[in-house]
Amino acid sequence: MKITTLLPHARITYTKHMKFFATPTPAPKPKTNAVRQISLGLVAFFILIAVAQLFTFEKYPAVIADMWLWGGAEFALVWAAVIVTLEVAAVPFLLSMRLSPAMRVVSMAAGWLVTFLWVGILFWQNSERAVIANNGLLGATLKVPTGWWSVLLWFALGILLAWVAWGMWPIKTSRK
Repeated sequence: MKITTLLPHARITYTKHMKFFATPTPAPKPKTNAVRQISLGLVAFFILIAVAQLFTFEKYPAVIADMWLWGGAEFALVWAAVIVTLEVAAVPFLLSMRLSPAMRVVSMAAGWLVTFLWVGILFWQNSERAVIANNGLLGATLKVPTGWWSVLLWFALGILLAWVAWGMWPIKTSRK
């Protein structure tokens, strides 16, 4: 067993703690069959929107800039990259891939972050008085009109994601 002393006067057992970060483990079994089906539906949705956004990614920052988000047109490329990265990063957790427990938590958190981000963006679009021609869900590939339906869609996806997170919780808890 390798012992490291990264901090003065502190001994950290390397192998005990690094298993959480580096060792891939099988995903926990879903608690119900419905959880598995919902997770596959969420994967299909996340992949659909990510591929559509990436298909015309060179035009996607212009779509984001039209939304008048924080940072303006100068920050639109960062918004576009963050949105697509979070959508893709959420997929491994939802597919129950063989990952380290830490990466499984990061993937689950990415799903939550992208859901909260889209709910916020779409709520902002619908509460603005300016007319926004494309809500950005499918990038510049297909223009999707704004509307409160999109906020409700992402809110419903958030509820489904909560159900999947409950059913496929990434960290094993020991019951005594």
